[in-house]
Amino acid sequence: MESSGKLILVVDDFEPNRELYAYVLSSNGFRVALASNGQEALDQAFQLRPDLIIMDMSLPVISGPDASRRLKADERTKHIPIVIITAYDVPDVAAMLQCEAILTKPCLPDVMLAEITRALGAQRASSARG
Repeated sequence: MESSGKLILVVDDFEPNRELYAYVLSSNGFRVALASNGQEALDQAFQLRPDLIIMDMSLPVISGPDASRRLKADERTKHIPIVIITAYDVPDVAAMLQCEAILTKPCLPDVMLAEITRALGAQRASSARG
């Protein structure tokens, strides 16, 4: 897996999930930033400009869908791939929120890593074209 130290912002209000995702990502060469609610996600994204965001849907303060919409509407962050991760079955949410993918909890680490790699590759390809 080629991570080259890319920064992933993990947004989940459930601490054990944040810790698990952070462990899996850092073990695979990614740098990780954490947020526990939608407002923290926005603050971290605007400050750090991560390479990708993993966003839970059910978040306090500002929901995952609202935070995702705000990030995609802002010039500073609209290019950042967002991978939604949720326990709910919402098949059309990725397109509706302009997100790169949706993963269903519980999500196996290999599935999450494959989707992150795919989303980062798609971002790199679109950046090269534009």
